[in-house]
Amino acid sequence: MTTTTNTPDTTNTPDTGNDERLRRWRLVLGGDGAEGTGRALTGRDAAMDAALGALYGDGGATGARNRTGRSAGLGASAPSVARWLGDIRTYFPSTVVQVMQRDAFDRLDLAALLLEPEMLEAVEADVHLVGTLLSLGKAMPETTKETARAVVRKVVEDLEKRLASRTRATLTGALDRSARTDRPRHHDIDWNRTVRANLKNYLPEYGTVVPERLIGYGRAARSVRKDVVLCVDQSGSMAASVVHAAVFGAVLASMRTLRTRLVVFDTAVVDLTDQLDDPVDVLFGTRLGGGTDINRALAYCQSRITRPPDTVVVLISDLYEGGIRDEMLKRVAAMKASGVQFVALLALSDEGAPAYDRDHAAALAALGAPAFACTPDLFPEVMAAAVEKRPLPVPALAADGEAGH
Repeated sequence: MTTTTNTPDTTNTPDTGNDERLRRWRLVLGGDGAEGTGRALTGRDAAMDAALGALYGDGGATGARNRTGRSAGLGASAPSVARWLGDIRTYFPSTVVQVMQRDAFDRLDLAALLLEPEMLEAVEADVHLVGTLLSLGKAMPETTKETARAVVRKVVEDLEKRLASRTRATLTGALDRSARTDRPRHHDIDWNRTVRANLKNYLPEYGTVVPERLIGYGRAARSVRKDVVLCVDQSGSMAASVVHAAVFGAVLASMRTLRTRLVVFDTAVVDLTDQLDDPVDVLFGTRLGGGTDINRALAYCQSRITRPPDTVVVLISDLYEGGIRDEMLKRVAAMKASGVQFVALLALSDEGAPAYDRDHAAALAALGAPAFACTPDLFPEVMAAAVEKRPLPVPALAADGEAGH
Protein backbone atom coordinates (compact mmCIF):
# COMPACT_ATOMS: atom_id res chain seq x y z
CA MET A 1 0.00 0.00 0.00
CA THR A 2 1.27 3.41 -0.91
CA THR A 3 0.94 6.29 1.59
CA THR A 4 0.65 9.78 0.17
CA THR A 5 1.79 12.72 2.30
CA ASN A 6 0.27 16.10 1.54
CA THR A 7 3.11 18.66 1.43
CA PRO A 8 2.23 22.37 1.28
CA ASP A 9 3.16 24.04 -1.97
CA THR A 10 5.59 26.84 -0.98
CA THR A 11 6.52 27.82 -4.49
CA ASN A 12 4.62 31.09 -4.40
CA THR A 13 4.50 31.60 -0.61
CA PRO A 14 6.46 34.70 0.48
CA ASP A 15 9.22 34.15 3.03
CA THR A 16 8.21 36.82 5.52
CA GLY A 17 11.31 36.29 7.67
CA ASN A 18 13.66 36.75 4.72
CA ASP A 19 11.62 39.69 3.46
CA GLU A 20 12.00 41.48 6.79
CA ARG A 21 15.74 40.83 6.80
CA LEU A 22 16.04 42.32 3.31
CA ARG A 23 14.02 45.33 4.42
CA ARG A 24 16.32 45.94 7.38
CA TRP A 25 19.47 45.55 5.27
CA ARG A 26 18.04 47.95 2.71
CA LEU A 27 17.52 50.57 5.46
CA VAL A 28 21.07 50.01 6.71
CA LEU A 29 22.74 50.16 3.30
CA GLY A 30 20.66 52.81 1.58
CA GLY A 31 20.76 52.94 -2.22
CA ASP A 32 18.11 51.84 -4.69
CA GLY A 33 18.57 48.07 -4.56
CA ALA A 34 21.82 48.02 -6.54
CA GLU A 35 23.71 47.25 -3.32
CA GLY A 36 22.41 43.68 -3.54
CA THR A 37 19.17 43.51 -1.62
CA GLY A 38 16.97 44.14 -4.67
CA ARG A 39 14.47 45.70 -2.30
CA ALA A 40 12.65 48.98 -2.99
CA LEU A 41 11.25 51.00 -0.11
CA THR A 42 7.85 52.63 0.00
CA GLY A 43 5.73 54.62 2.42
CA ARG A 44 7.10 55.02 5.96
CA ASP A 45 10.26 53.04 5.13
CA ALA A 46 11.07 55.39 2.27
CA ALA A 47 10.59 58.41 4.57
CA MET A 48 12.88 56.86 7.22
CA ASP A 49 15.49 56.19 4.56
CA ALA A 50 15.30 59.78 3.36
CA ALA A 51 15.81 61.08 6.92
CA LEU A 52 18.84 58.82 7.36
CA GLY A 53 20.21 59.74 3.95
CA ALA A 54 19.92 63.46 4.66
CA LEU A 55 22.35 63.03 7.56
CA TYR A 56 24.60 60.08 6.77
CA GLY A 57 25.19 60.53 3.04
CA ASP A 58 28.68 61.64 1.98
CA GLY A 59 29.04 65.21 0.92
CA GLY A 60 27.36 66.77 3.94
CA ALA A 61 25.11 69.63 2.97
CA THR A 62 26.13 69.46 -0.68
CA GLY A 63 23.85 66.54 -1.44
CA ALA A 64 26.62 64.42 -3.01
CA ARG A 65 25.90 60.70 -3.22
CA ASN A 66 28.02 58.14 -1.37
CA ARG A 67 28.85 54.56 -2.20
CA THR A 68 25.54 53.29 -0.82
CA GLY A 69 23.57 55.71 -2.96
CA ARG A 70 22.52 57.89 -0.05
CA SER A 71 22.86 61.63 -0.33
CA ALA A 72 23.00 64.25 2.40
CA GLY A 73 20.33 66.84 1.89
CA LEU A 74 19.90 68.94 5.04
CA GLY A 75 21.58 71.99 3.60
CA ALA A 76 22.16 74.99 5.84
CA SER A 77 18.56 76.13 5.79
CA ALA A 78 16.79 76.43 9.15
CA PRO A 79 13.37 75.42 7.71
CA SER A 80 14.73 72.24 6.10
CA VAL A 81 16.58 71.29 9.30
CA ALA A 82 13.48 71.98 11.39
CA ARG A 83 11.46 69.68 9.11
CA TRP A 84 14.14 67.01 9.36
CA LEU A 85 14.15 67.25 13.17
CA GLY A 86 10.41 66.79 13.14
CA ASP A 87 10.72 63.79 10.81
CA ILE A 88 13.24 61.91 12.92
CA ARG A 89 11.13 62.45 16.05
CA THR A 90 8.24 60.87 14.14
CA TYR A 91 10.12 57.82 12.87
CA PHE A 92 12.64 57.00 15.62
CA PRO A 93 12.60 56.60 19.44
CA SER A 94 13.98 59.48 21.53
CA THR A 95 17.28 57.71 22.29
CA VAL A 96 17.97 57.33 18.55
CA VAL A 97 16.83 60.91 17.90
CA GLN A 98 19.38 62.21 20.41
CA VAL A 99 22.18 60.29 18.69
CA MET A 100 21.14 61.57 15.26
CA GLN A 101 20.98 65.15 16.54
CA ARG A 102 24.52 64.90 17.94
CA ASP A 103 25.72 63.43 14.65
CA ALA A 104 24.05 66.29 12.75
CA PHE A 105 25.85 68.88 14.86
CA ASP A 106 29.19 67.09 14.30
CA ARG A 107 28.84 66.16 10.61
CA LEU A 108 26.95 69.11 9.20
CA ASP A 109 27.99 71.91 11.58
CA LEU A 110 24.45 72.79 12.56
CA ALA A 111 25.24 74.24 16.00
CA ALA A 112 24.91 77.80 14.72
CA LEU A 113 21.28 77.13 13.77
CA LEU A 114 20.51 76.64 17.46
CA LEU A 115 20.79 80.40 17.82
CA GLU A 116 17.32 80.59 16.25
CA PRO A 117 14.43 80.06 18.72
CA GLU A 118 12.34 78.01 16.29
CA MET A 119 15.18 75.54 15.95
CA LEU A 120 15.49 75.10 19.70
CA GLU A 121 11.80 74.30 19.91
CA ALA A 122 12.22 71.52 17.32
CA VAL A 123 15.12 69.60 18.89
CA GLU A 124 14.94 66.74 21.40
CA ALA A 125 16.35 68.16 24.63
CA ASP A 126 19.11 66.15 26.33
CA VAL A 127 22.36 66.63 28.24
CA HIS A 128 24.41 66.92 25.06
CA LEU A 129 22.14 69.60 23.65
CA VAL A 130 22.57 71.55 26.89
CA GLY A 131 26.34 71.27 26.50
CA THR A 132 26.10 72.58 22.94
CA LEU A 133 23.96 75.53 24.07
CA LEU A 134 26.36 76.40 26.87
CA SER A 135 29.32 76.26 24.50
CA LEU A 136 27.67 78.90 22.30
CA GLY A 137 27.94 81.27 25.25
CA LYS A 138 27.95 84.95 24.39
CA ALA A 139 27.24 84.23 20.72
CA MET A 140 23.62 83.57 21.66
CA PRO A 141 21.35 86.54 20.87
CA GLU A 142 18.92 87.90 23.46
CA THR A 143 15.95 86.63 21.42
CA THR A 144 17.19 83.07 21.87
CA LYS A 145 18.31 83.12 25.51
CA GLU A 146 14.88 82.64 27.07
CA THR A 147 14.14 79.69 24.80
CA ALA A 148 17.56 78.24 25.60
CA ARG A 149 16.92 78.60 29.34
CA ALA A 150 13.60 76.79 28.94
CA VAL A 151 15.35 73.91 27.13
CA VAL A 152 18.08 73.72 29.79
CA ARG A 153 15.53 73.86 32.60
CA LYS A 154 13.57 70.94 31.11
CA VAL A 155 16.70 68.77 31.00
CA VAL A 156 17.71 69.81 34.53
CA GLU A 157 14.25 69.05 35.95
CA ASP A 158 14.25 65.63 34.28
CA LEU A 159 17.65 64.86 35.81
CA GLU A 160 16.53 66.03 39.24
CA LYS A 161 13.47 63.76 39.11
CA ARG A 162 15.71 60.84 38.23
CA LEU A 163 18.52 61.48 40.69
CA ALA A 164 17.49 63.68 43.61
CA SER A 165 15.47 61.31 45.83
CA ARG A 166 17.97 58.47 45.66
CA THR A 167 20.90 60.81 46.26
CA ARG A 168 19.32 62.32 49.38
CA ALA A 169 18.28 58.92 50.75
CA THR A 170 21.68 57.34 50.13
CA LEU A 171 23.64 60.19 51.67
CA THR A 172 21.31 60.58 54.64
CA GLY A 173 21.89 56.92 55.46
CA ALA A 174 25.65 57.34 55.05
CA LEU A 175 25.69 60.37 57.36
CA ASP A 176 23.72 58.43 59.98
CA ARG A 177 26.08 55.48 59.77
CA SER A 178 29.16 57.69 59.95
CA ALA A 179 28.17 58.74 63.49
CA ARG A 180 29.00 55.67 65.63
CA THR A 181 27.62 55.34 69.16
CA ASP A 182 28.02 52.87 72.05
CA ARG A 183 24.43 53.39 73.17
CA PRO A 184 22.36 52.76 70.04
CA ARG A 185 18.66 52.28 69.86
CA HIS A 186 17.55 48.79 68.83
CA HIS A 187 17.01 49.65 65.16
CA ASP A 188 20.40 51.38 64.98
CA ILE A 189 22.54 48.46 66.23
CA ASP A 190 25.37 47.45 63.88
CA TRP A 191 25.19 43.71 64.53
CA ASN A 192 28.31 42.76 62.58
CA ARG A 193 30.54 45.13 64.57
CA THR A 194 28.75 44.27 67.82
CA VAL A 195 29.36 40.52 67.38
CA ARG A 196 33.03 41.07 66.52
CA ALA A 197 33.49 43.29 69.58
CA ASN A 198 31.96 40.64 71.86
CA LEU A 199 33.51 37.41 70.59
CA LYS A 200 35.28 36.99 73.94
CA ASN A 201 31.84 36.59 75.51
CA TYR A 202 30.93 33.55 73.42
CA LEU A 203 29.06 30.85 75.47
CA PRO A 204 29.63 27.46 73.80
CA GLU A 205 26.94 25.71 75.88
CA TYR A 206 24.36 28.11 74.44
CA GLY A 207 26.04 28.63 71.06
CA THR A 208 25.69 32.39 71.29
CA VAL A 209 27.52 35.60 72.08
CA VAL A 210 26.52 37.77 75.01
CA PRO A 211 26.59 41.36 73.70
CA GLU A 212 28.17 43.09 76.67
CA ARG A 213 28.96 46.13 74.51
CA LEU A 214 26.64 47.40 71.77
CA ILE A 215 27.92 49.30 68.74
CA GLY A 216 25.52 51.15 66.52
CA TYR A 217 24.81 54.00 64.20
CA GLY A 218 24.01 57.41 65.56
CA ARG A 219 21.37 59.60 64.03
CA ALA A 220 22.82 62.51 62.08
CA ALA A 221 22.12 65.77 63.81
CA ARG A 222 20.54 68.66 61.97
CA SER A 223 23.79 70.60 62.15
CA VAL A 224 26.34 70.38 59.33
CA ARG A 225 28.24 67.09 59.56
CA LYS A 226 30.26 67.10 56.33
CA ASP A 227 31.67 69.65 53.89
CA VAL A 228 31.59 68.75 50.19
CA VAL A 229 33.62 70.57 47.54
CA LEU A 230 32.80 69.84 43.89
CA CYS A 231 35.70 71.06 41.72
CA VAL A 232 34.59 70.80 38.09
CA ASP A 233 36.66 71.13 34.92
CA GLN A 234 34.65 73.19 32.40
CA SER A 235 36.81 72.50 29.35
CA GLY A 236 34.82 71.64 26.23
CA SER A 237 35.18 67.86 26.55
CA MET A 238 33.56 67.92 30.02
CA ALA A 239 30.18 69.38 28.96
CA ALA A 240 28.00 66.44 30.08
CA SER A 241 29.90 66.23 33.38
CA VAL A 242 29.32 69.94 34.03
CA VAL A 243 25.56 69.48 33.55
CA HIS A 244 25.35 66.55 35.94
CA ALA A 245 27.64 68.25 38.48
CA ALA A 246 25.36 71.30 38.54
CA VAL A 247 22.33 69.10 39.26
CA PHE A 248 24.09 67.10 41.97
CA GLY A 249 25.49 70.30 43.46
CA ALA A 250 21.97 71.67 43.85
CA VAL A 251 20.74 68.40 45.38
CA LEU A 252 23.61 68.25 47.89
CA ALA A 253 23.16 71.93 48.76
CA SER A 254 19.53 71.20 49.66
CA MET A 255 20.66 68.86 52.48
CA ARG A 256 21.09 70.70 55.78
CA THR A 257 23.64 68.21 57.09
CA LEU A 258 26.01 69.01 54.20
CA ARG A 259 27.79 72.25 53.40
CA THR A 260 28.36 72.18 49.63
CA ARG A 261 30.67 74.32 47.53
CA LEU A 262 30.76 74.26 43.72
CA VAL A 263 33.87 75.50 41.92
CA VAL A 264 34.30 75.45 38.13
CA PHE A 265 37.54 76.12 36.34
CA ASP A 266 39.46 76.32 33.10
CA THR A 267 42.53 78.53 33.37
CA ALA A 268 40.48 80.73 35.73
CA VAL A 269 38.54 79.66 38.82
CA VAL A 270 34.91 80.62 39.47
CA ASP A 271 33.04 79.87 42.71
CA LEU A 272 29.33 79.31 41.91
CA THR A 273 28.28 78.27 45.41
CA ASP A 274 25.90 81.19 45.83
CA GLN A 275 23.91 80.03 42.77
CA LEU A 276 23.42 76.42 43.88
CA ASP A 277 19.74 76.94 44.63
CA ASP A 278 19.14 76.96 40.85
CA PRO A 279 21.28 74.64 38.70
CA VAL A 280 20.13 76.47 35.56
CA ASP A 281 21.81 79.63 36.87
CA VAL A 282 24.88 77.55 37.65
CA LEU A 283 25.04 76.22 34.09
CA PHE A 284 24.68 79.64 32.52
CA GLY A 285 27.43 80.81 34.86
CA THR A 286 29.87 78.33 33.32
CA ARG A 287 32.04 78.92 30.27
CA LEU A 288 32.70 75.72 28.38
CA GLY A 289 35.98 75.55 26.48
CA GLY A 290 39.43 76.99 27.06
CA GLY A 291 42.46 75.58 28.84
CA THR A 292 42.82 73.69 32.10
CA ASP A 293 44.66 74.64 35.30
CA ILE A 294 43.82 71.96 37.85
CA ASN A 295 46.54 73.08 40.24
CA ARG A 296 45.08 76.58 40.48
CA ALA A 297 41.58 75.21 41.08
CA LEU A 298 42.76 72.84 43.80
CA ALA A 299 44.70 75.69 45.44
CA TYR A 300 41.45 77.67 45.70
CA CYS A 301 39.52 74.67 47.07
CA GLN A 302 42.27 73.90 49.58
CA SER A 303 42.15 77.48 50.87
CA ARG A 304 38.43 77.07 51.66
CA ILE A 305 38.77 73.87 53.71
CA THR A 306 38.31 74.49 57.45
CA ARG A 307 37.54 70.95 58.70
CA PRO A 308 39.78 68.52 56.79
CA PRO A 309 38.64 65.28 58.53
CA ASP A 310 35.02 66.14 57.73
CA THR A 311 35.59 67.29 54.13
CA VAL A 312 35.10 65.45 50.84
CA VAL A 313 36.72 66.99 47.74
CA VAL A 314 35.47 65.69 44.38
CA LEU A 315 37.62 66.67 41.40
CA ILE A 316 35.76 66.10 38.11
CA SER A 317 38.28 66.36 35.29
CA ASP A 318 39.89 64.41 32.46
CA LEU A 319 43.22 65.39 34.11
CA TYR A 320 44.76 67.05 31.05
CA GLU A 321 46.64 69.52 33.20
CA GLY A 322 47.89 72.77 31.68
CA GLY A 323 49.20 74.08 35.00
CA ILE A 324 52.00 72.88 37.24
CA ARG A 325 51.73 69.09 37.46
CA ASP A 326 53.99 68.53 40.47
CA GLU A 327 52.23 71.25 42.47
CA MET A 328 48.88 69.68 41.66
CA LEU A 329 50.00 66.32 43.01
CA LYS A 330 51.52 67.93 46.11
CA ARG A 331 48.20 69.61 46.87
CA VAL A 332 46.32 66.32 46.59
CA ALA A 333 48.88 64.64 48.88
CA ALA A 334 48.63 67.48 51.41
CA MET A 335 44.84 67.35 51.47
CA LYS A 336 44.82 63.59 51.99
CA ALA A 337 47.45 63.87 54.73
CA SER A 338 45.24 66.38 56.56
CA GLY A 339 42.31 63.95 56.55
CA VAL A 340 40.39 65.11 53.47
CA GLN A 341 38.58 62.39 51.49
CA PHE A 342 39.69 63.05 47.90
CA VAL A 343 37.80 61.59 44.92
CA ALA A 344 38.84 62.08 41.28
CA LEU A 345 36.20 61.46 38.61
CA LEU A 346 37.38 61.39 35.00
CA ALA A 347 33.78 61.94 33.90
CA LEU A 348 30.34 62.21 35.47
CA SER A 349 28.14 61.10 32.60
CA ASP A 350 26.38 58.18 30.94
CA GLU A 351 28.97 58.02 28.16
CA GLY A 352 31.46 55.19 27.64
CA ALA A 353 35.13 55.23 28.58
CA PRO A 354 36.38 58.84 28.53
CA ALA A 355 39.64 60.16 27.12
CA TYR A 356 41.92 61.16 29.99
CA ASP A 357 45.57 61.66 30.98
CA ARG A 358 46.71 58.21 32.06
CA ASP A 359 49.97 59.42 33.62
CA HIS A 360 48.13 61.81 35.93
CA ALA A 361 45.53 59.16 36.76
CA ALA A 362 48.30 56.74 37.73
CA ALA A 363 50.02 59.43 39.83
CA LEU A 364 46.80 60.11 41.74
CA ALA A 365 46.25 56.38 42.26
CA ALA A 366 49.75 56.15 43.76
CA LEU A 367 48.69 58.82 46.27
CA GLY A 368 45.66 56.76 47.27
CA ALA A 369 43.26 58.85 45.19
CA PRO A 370 42.07 56.54 42.38
CA ALA A 371 40.67 58.24 39.28
CA PHE A 372 37.70 56.62 37.54
CA ALA A 373 34.71 57.45 35.38
CA CYS A 374 31.36 57.53 37.14
CA THR A 375 27.79 57.39 35.87
CA PRO A 376 25.19 59.65 37.49
CA ASP A 377 23.43 56.57 38.90
CA LEU A 378 26.62 55.48 40.70
CA PHE A 379 27.50 58.94 42.06
CA PRO A 380 25.33 58.69 45.23
CA GLU A 381 27.10 55.45 46.18
CA VAL A 382 30.50 57.02 45.56
CA MET A 383 29.62 59.99 47.78
CA ALA A 384 28.21 57.71 50.49
CA ALA A 385 31.44 55.70 50.54
CA ALA A 386 33.49 58.90 50.77
CA VAL A 387 31.36 60.22 53.64
CA GLU A 388 31.74 56.94 55.55
CA LYS A 389 35.47 56.74 54.68
CA ARG A 390 35.14 53.27 53.21
CA PRO A 391 36.47 51.91 49.89
CA LEU A 392 34.89 53.46 46.83
CA PRO A 393 32.52 51.20 44.82
CA VAL A 394 34.71 50.99 41.69
CA PRO A 395 36.98 48.36 40.12
CA ALA A 396 40.58 48.34 41.31
CA LEU A 397 42.97 50.31 39.14
CA ALA A 398 45.41 48.52 36.89
CA ALA A 399 49.10 48.93 37.53
CA ASP A 400 49.47 51.35 34.63
CA GLY A 401 46.83 53.66 36.11
CA GLU A 402 44.05 52.70 33.73
CA ALA A 403 40.80 53.80 35.29
CA GLY A 404 37.91 51.58 36.17
CA HIS A 405 34.40 52.46 35.02
